[in-house]
Amino acid sequence: MTIDPVCGMKADEKKGIFSEYQGARYYFCSQKCKANFEKAPRKYIDALKKNESPRVESDVKIAYFSMEIGIDSHIPTYSGGLGILAGDTLKSCADLRVPVVGVTLLYRKGYFHQTLDGLGNQQELPITWNPEEHLMRLTQTIDVGIEGRNVKIGVWRYDIEGVTDFKVPVLFLDTNIDGNDPEEKALCDFLYSGDQRHRLSQEIVLGIGGVRILKQLGYKNVQRYHMNEGHAALLVLELLRESKTDEKSDFDYDSVRHKCIFTTHTPVPAGHDKFDYELVKSIMGESFPADTLHMLGGSDELNMTFLALNMSHYVNGVAKRHGEISREMFPTYTIDSITNGIHSYTWTCDSFRALFEKHIPGWRADPLSLRYSLSIPKEEIWDAHKKSKNRLIDHINQTSNAGLDSEALTIGFARRATQYKRADLLFSDLEKLRQTAKNAGKLQFVFAGKAHPKDNAGKDLIRKIISASKQLGADVPVIYLPDYDMDMARMLVSGVDLWLNTPRKPMEASGTSGMKAAHNGVPSFSVLDGWWLEGHIEGVTGWAIGTSAPFSNEDNADAAELYSKLEYVIVPMYYNNRDRWIDVMRHSIAVNASFFNTHRMVQQYVINAYL
Repeated sequence: MTIDPVCGMKADEKKGIFSEYQGARYYFCSQKCKANFEKAPRKYIDALKKNESPRVESDVKIAYFSMEIGIDSHIPTYSGGLGILAGDTLKSCADLRVPVVGVTLLYRKGYFHQTLDGLGNQQELPITWNPEEHLMRLTQTIDVGIEGRNVKIGVWRYDIEGVTDFKVPVLFLDTNIDGNDPEEKALCDFLYSGDQRHRLSQEIVLGIGGVRILKQLGYKNVQRYHMNEGHAALLVLELLRESKTDEKSDFDYDSVRHKCIFTTHTPVPAGHDKFDYELVKSIMGESFPADTLHMLGGSDELNMTFLALNMSHYVNGVAKRHGEISREMFPTYTIDSITNGIHSYTWTCDSFRALFEKHIPGWRADPLSLRYSLSIPKEEIWDAHKKSKNRLIDHINQTSNAGLDSEALTIGFARRATQYKRADLLFSDLEKLRQTAKNAGKLQFVFAGKAHPKDNAGKDLIRKIISASKQLGADVPVIYLPDYDMDMARMLVSGVDLWLNTPRKPMEASGTSGMKAAHNGVPSFSVLDGWWLEGHIEGVTGWAIGTSAPFSNEDNADAAELYSKLEYVIVPMYYNNRDRWIDVMRHSIAVNASFFNTHRMVQQYVINAYL
């Protein structure tokens, strides 16, 4: 067998994809692997000699399941925070050499491509991308039962490479393979689409199909199955089936529970999937005893959160406050908290990467060392920020002819467009906003974010922002950028001067966009919910809107404080006390970026959940 030195998979010599180096010929499974090899052949040859590649599947101890995983904008298998968090988690696992494999679905048409008309009406279009350009198709397949039919599942692989060449494989399950009928082939076309029947079928592919494909590929020593939200909870049913020693024996609940970990990400009902048992029976048949399913998943309907809660030895929320809220929602369960983070290197812009390399060498492998940012000269902090800001403003002006001013205080707001995010809070009093810009200093705002295709209230929010932008005109420029993705997010979190967040408490379980901003020296101006309760130091790392009470949501009071702090604190500091402003930027990095990263988060999962 010929081994591809880049990915460690079998290379078919008949394909004729090879490269010669120092008199030897090396074969590859794809042109992508060949291209990577030719950039740095010595690295891959040395890895082969050290037996570091290929990865030995039997060495992998943890399987990380997520409905979406966001690795790169060219692989559009994510919609927002949950998927980006999953991708960042696996990137840190690669950096920290944690033996994990990721499992998700391959969405050939992505989430959706967003277009906006002049009134802000959102239209959703399929995303066109070619998996073969970015992923490696494996030959193994397995079957799962859906509505009495055997649906074949294939798999693609992508290797995330860490700072030490350690690789974390990510498996993308795919039903668009020969042998399936057209409906089955289209099952995984779109992320979060279709009705309840479609959603349950996708979750069967992820949970049950995911466990089976791991076994088929040789991942036979997995000791922990981490469910990133309840979408993957059906994996516990497959593990229970495997726990039976024979047809007459009972399920080994304790052994399966010992293997499972569950992270819940939101108090919003839409994040907790529920399926009518008649629907479950029609799709899954009699493949699992109904009484056991009712015992684990709820007596009235199959609640995926309860299924995961009942079959996990460790459960956590994603911020301290979210842990408290989760314990109130599910009072009979022990629920810990591990606050989310972001992958530091991924979300730090080029100018700040160079700055950190100069003053804090080794920061990429050890983001905790970003606490030393307090010693970086202020003028260098500001110079790095100006480079990223100019890049953003130039991009916006070139693509939308917006005429934004690179010297004006620029405030960013980018996240999923849904009602509880209160994106329209800023526009409660347009005249007040005008007066603030006139009296305190020039203001301009950049918005972005997609509404779920079925979220009419979220779509209405986008229309309200577009309407407000027209009313404000040149007095307070407001730009809404369509088709928010990872590339746009990188530009926004590093290019604006201030990051705004106005969620309705306690719906913001964590939030990670403000963490990304902090890595680029951009402070937050946010409601005290989610991670900001832990990261906020007034006037040091940013500013708060409202109180820390968990359920206080006075729109008028929050809007009044937002306007007041903008006019009397934030805008004057930006224009009149630049030295103080840069000090806040430095503290955002030193205090928040050094802690709110996935390296720290993964280390906590290893200690608290995996070991």
